[in-house]
Amino acid sequence: MAHALTIGLTGGIASGKSTVQEMFVELGVPVLDADQVARDVVAPGSETLQEIARTFGAQMLLADGSLDRRRMREHVFADDAARQRLEGITHPEIRQRMQAWRDRQTAPYCILSVAILVEGGMRSLVDRVLVVDVPEAVQEQRLQTRDNVDQVLARRMLAAQASRSERLAAANDILVNVIPLAQLRGCVRRLHEHYLQLARDSDPDGPGLRLPESETSFTMAF
Repeated sequence: MAHALTIGLTGGIASGKSTVQEMFVELGVPVLDADQVARDVVAPGSETLQEIARTFGAQMLLADGSLDRRRMREHVFADDAARQRLEGITHPEIRQRMQAWRDRQTAPYCILSVAILVEGGMRSLVDRVLVVDVPEAVQEQRLQTRDNVDQVLARRMLAAQASRSERLAAANDILVNVIPLAQLRGCVRRLHEHYLQLARDSDPDGPGLRLPESETSFTMAF
């Protein structure tokens, strides 16, 4: 392993992945958010944004030349072929930037936070996968509230991602996010300690964790 131990943090939309990500940041762990990279690659004036405008039309841009994210989201989540075209434009550049960042890290371990880690073909960028898991009904409810979208669009957005079972099958570690924030923070600290130990042992394939096994206990799962 020529780079620092790299954890792929993922989870379905509205699973609470971003909250978990921020807790790792608070512990001093280097974290790269793929969502931020995705925003950077479509910055006004970028070649990637120009290619999007050529492919989907100038109506996908706002008056200031930036991407109209809401319109684009509504378009691609209603049309699988359009979503695949968009991913074909943006994903290569996103992947290149993520790999370059990963290879620069000198901390014991780092995290690539990628919502579409499993279905986006980015598993090879990381040494192990941490899935933030919640029931799909919870995702749908949170998504409608958070993004102010109707049930139809919420379900399309969920369907565009890997299924819950596919994410869990790819996981080395699982964090079940149906607990209070204080307990969630304790789970993240436990995972942090586990990853530091794996980094010290140079063992990216060490035993997995499922946290919490119940609301009052932590147990090894794998």
